[in-house]
Amino acid sequence: MSVNREKIADYKEKEIHLYTLDNERGLCAQILNYGGIIKKLIYKGLDVALGRETFEEYLNNEGYFGAIIGRNSNRIENSEFEFNGEVYKLHSNDGRNNLHGGQNGFDKKIWDVEIIDGEEPSLILSTVSSDGEEGFPGEVKVKVTYTLTNDNSVKIHYEGETDKDTILNMTNHSYFNLNGHSDSNIYGHTLWLNCDFYTPNTSECIPCGEILSVKGTPFDFTTSKTLGEKLYSNHEQIKMFGGIDHNFVINGRGYRKAAILRGDKSGISMELYTDRAGVQLYTGNEIEENRVCKDSVVYSKHSGVCLETQAFPNCMKFSHFPNGILRKNEKYDTITTYKFI
Repeated sequence: MSVNREKIADYKEKEIHLYTLDNERGLCAQILNYGGIIKKLIYKGLDVALGRETFEEYLNNEGYFGAIIGRNSNRIENSEFEFNGEVYKLHSNDGRNNLHGGQNGFDKKIWDVEIIDGEEPSLILSTVSSDGEEGFPGEVKVKVTYTLTNDNSVKIHYEGETDKDTILNMTNHSYFNLNGHSDSNIYGHTLWLNCDFYTPNTSECIPCGEILSVKGTPFDFTTSKTLGEKLYSNHEQIKMFGGIDHNFVINGRGYRKAAILRGDKSGISMELYTDRAGVQLYTGNEIEENRVCKDSVVYSKHSGVCLETQAFPNCMKFSHFPNGILRKNEKYDTITTYKFI
């Protein structure tokens, strides 16, 4: 097992490093200390994560390829929320709404890194988000640990503490194509979700407060379905966004299996496990066209699929949604695992 570090740039008076983790069982990951970005994810010789070629290209990382998202994942309507009797105004970076933490979220931080080079190689990334950063209350200290396990999983352990009640709802924004990142689309992939319900969106791609059954809709992945047959459905919620960009309610509680994604050409499967309440299924509907990316590949719409574990989007507006509140003197502690087979 090994962890290697390579300096690739200087930025804002700090060094940017690329870390390569290898469990020597078929799984290898390349991770940047900028944004905690997963640049490459290689399983049995095939890179299954979309990404950019150079560090400089990640400075304009439209689509958040591979990045840690925080303080809050997904959208907050009108860039504000009421909490403990106060209204907090956030930066708007998605029209009138706040998306993925704002203009300078965790995806743009230069994280401190500790290397654990052992039987299961790990990176421990840490940073501090100051009180008022992007409009969020409280100073928050966070850690994100990436571990390549012996069973060919990428385990992501998110931890956090705050000196004031706040929101903390982190995720990872990797795009997967299990046929290899250079394959043209994910239409042939099959997906199973342990989800009987989903939350429909407004036209701004924000949950409207309803929680609906997937039964009889294109959102039913309770048995494995091919993604291509879903993405061009006439269902209003899919036509509105050119594919799927919705939060699904994961059945059960605690750490459990949430999804299985399978590449039709490679035969590679990825199992998703988490203790979170929801998972955002995003089918790359707005991937930037005609931009040269990693290995000189030009991605397009539906080139990859994200499975972002989370508290429900816009959760502060609806009391019946599982929320992303972190209280003072409590600990944020959650695990999501992507297991490759």
